Amino acid sequence: MTAITDLTLDLAAVRQDFPILEREVHGKPLIYLDNAATSQTPTAVIESLSDYYRRYNANIHRGLHTLADEATAAYEGARARIQTHLNAFEPREIVFTRGTTEAINLVANSWGRANLQPGDEVLVSLMEHHSNIVPWQLLAQALGIVVRVIPVDERGVLDLAAYRDLLGERTRLVCVNHVSNALGTVNPVAEMARDAHAHGALILVDGAQALPHQRVDVQALDVDFYAFSGHKVYGPMGIGALYARASLLEAMPPWQGGGEMISRVSFDRGTEFAAIPHRFEAGTPAVPEAIALGAALDWIDGVGIERLAAWEQWLLAHATQKLEGIDGLRIIGTAPDKASVISFVVDGAHAQDIGLLIDQLGVAIRTGHHCAQPLLQHFGVEATCRASLAVYNTPEEVDAFVEALQRVLGMLR
Repeated sequence: MTAITDLTLDLAAVRQDFPILEREVHGKPLIYLDNAATSQTPTAVIESLSDYYRRYNANIHRGLHTLADEATAAYEGARARIQTHLNAFEPREIVFTRGTTEAINLVANSWGRANLQPGDEVLVSLMEHHSNIVPWQLLAQALGIVVRVIPVDERGVLDLAAYRDLLGERTRLVCVNHVSNALGTVNPVAEMARDAHAHGALILVDGAQALPHQRVDVQALDVDFYAFSGHKVYGPMGIGALYARASLLEAMPPWQGGGEMISRVSFDRGTEFAAIPHRFEAGTPAVPEAIALGAALDWIDGVGIERLAAWEQWLLAHATQKLEGIDGLRIIGTAPDKASVISFVVDGAHAQDIGLLIDQLGVAIRTGHHCAQPLLQHFGVEATCRASLAVYNTPEEVDAFVEALQRVLGMLR
């Protein structure tokens, strides 16, 4: 394990950026270990939202007045910021959505309905969040496509040999998360993309859990679609984005109709749609949230994604070592390449009871199926406890969490 002193992260300065970490819960200092569900928000992001409403709140693209111009410039500037962060080729490859779920549904209902035929196959990994399973099941019911499942082994690692066997002449799309929200497994997306493309298939990646923990380069990964959410990456809720190759977006029909996504509407001559990406952004968008998402990415770059990742990996190793010392505790998901997520079950204790009681000690963890029921059923469990770490967490918080867990288990057993 790397020594803490070898890491250059200024942890005190990082924590000062998050005012919520100063509060208490049930009279105890808050220990927030539910970052895979929602990360906390730094002051820079909060101030970005406040600044928008205080200085230039206006609808974008359509107005000729100063506030509209300023809001439009900031909104499109955030799009360019995301393009840079993902190393997309151009800003028009970035579509703003409400989050990862809407981004995947956009692909399913636009690209999927336009390109998939009865008997076509979509490969979906067993470790997917429900948002990357259910849209494809709905298309299977509507279009007669076939959803095939890429299995995982007992460690929570994708079976790549089985994946390659599943790829065939009817495979049209591969759907996989970059990082599992339930296990923390980091999947070999670039390798999977190469195999998919060799069979003439596209690949869609759920990047919601990857972007907070590592650098993402969509060109290097060679993916066709990449979706993520703002609230997982220190940004606001209600905003996210879809990266898609421009050539794909150009050929995709609109999913939702309304204002902004058109260039001309006529009852006599029909409707002409706007150029990409605006074709897929019907109605008034979440303007301040999009701008604040750009501020969140600026904050990450200010910390340094490499420093952030190194610190989280140290915390993951420290927490794993501590938890492995608890009798009857079993970690679910032991892949050699993991993000800072630990799911576990304990003999004789229900996950929900642990979650409720440990909250009384000021510790916030997630319990349940984590919107990954097929995966948990594969491991023979209905629910786990999940502690997910972020850059602002400390070794002292990890130790306090483990101590609180042991106290709770003493009450339950």
